[in-house]
Amino acid sequence: MIKNTNYEKPKVIAEIGCNHKGDFEIAKQMINIAKVYCGANIVKFQKRTPKELLTPEEYNAPHPNPRNSYGDTYGEHREFLEFTREQHKELLDYCKELGVIYSCSVWDFTSAKEIISLNPEMIKIPSANSTNFKLLKYIIDNYNGKIHLSIGMTSKKEVDSIIDFFVKNNRNKDLVIYHCTSAYPVEFKDTNLLEILFLKENYEEIIDSIGFSGHHKGIAIDIAAYTLGAQWIERHFTLDRTWKGTDHAASLEPDGLRKLIRDLNATYEALKFKKVDYLDVEIPQMEKLRWDRNNIKLR
Repeated sequence: MIKNTNYEKPKVIAEIGCNHKGDFEIAKQMINIAKVYCGANIVKFQKRTPKELLTPEEYNAPHPNPRNSYGDTYGEHREFLEFTREQHKELLDYCKELGVIYSCSVWDFTSAKEIISLNPEMIKIPSANSTNFKLLKYIIDNYNGKIHLSIGMTSKKEVDSIIDFFVKNNRNKDLVIYHCTSAYPVEFKDTNLLEILFLKENYEEIIDSIGFSGHHKGIAIDIAAYTLGAQWIERHFTLDRTWKGTDHAASLEPDGLRKLIRDLNATYEALKFKKVDYLDVEIPQMEKLRWDRNNIKLR
């Protein structure tokens, strides 16, 4: 028996993250291109408070890959790529103008408080914070929208504890869980897409829905993720994969994102059962080609 064949139209998230290189105008340009040219449903940024996330030693250490650094230390690099709350408000308002949903990953309490104050439709918990239950509790208690959460670097036992936590706090129906492998970029053999089936079989009836956050190159496997049950497809987005920064290599450029959305929408149109024995588009061919065309009534 084939189960749950009622596919919803895929929702594609263009994760801009920090690929704007700390340039606010580039960030707005990326929103426009993701929506108008590519057809993305959602754009997503990131919000960090580096001094809250990093120890003094980590903050003052050099970037592990100096050619990708925007500062003399790793902390300065992270500060350079951050936008203020007011800038995020402007990005959210710009998204509303264009008719695309704004979202943001929050990495710490200060960032969570600032983004929650903007009241976006959805907030993302990155894999790095999937088991940060103090942060999850703060968001659950102070934010009423959809909470999207990636489970890269997370064990099955930990995923179970996350789901239980949301159930106990009566927010499980606001939770979207994303299958994810936390590597940048990730090889196809490490994407383990069948984990989406595990999430469907164990949690689909408990939570809002399931997504896939892909860090692989190209667009070869996203349709497989969708057909396996991921309603949300999240991909890193850049205007130029050669730009300085660690995420660009695992990102799609505009034409790649546009083609991905085109192919996902085509797949959605195709994933249906026949409603009648003979489709309207088949009848002219049947009248011309079927061996018994003179003995059957087609119209």
